[in-house]
Amino acid sequence: MAKSSFPASHVRLKRAYESADADDGIRVLVDRLWPRGVSKEKADVAEWLKELGPSTELRKWFGHDPERWPEFQRRYKEELQARGEELDRLRELAKKETITLVYGAHDEEHNQAVVLRDVLIHGGGATSEA
Repeated sequence: MAKSSFPASHVRLKRAYESADADDGIRVLVDRLWPRGVSKEKADVAEWLKELGPSTELRKWFGHDPERWPEFQRRYKEELQARGEELDRLRELAKKETITLVYGAHDEEHNQAVVLRDVLIHGGGATSEA
């Protein structure tokens, strides 16, 4: 996967529990599970790309443990390599307008959306500094 041809500012991150804003652009939920207690109206997502979330096995193994973060990033990026079509679709959207990757995790620094944003912007081989 190559480096993006859109500004990094075109890919934003937001928790599903935060209100949608007009400057969010296209909101895309990137969790395999719908966030608890969030109605479809409140989530206000244009799409739910479940397949871009980490596998159930990886999600359970990670358990949002910051000590497992480096290994989670590596494994999740590996999983994303099989999702080229979905990644390309998000990149095409980001070329035209802002997209916001919506996620349910409480930890804003150690979650799949952080990794996914990195992959979209830098390509599959990049290492996140987050």
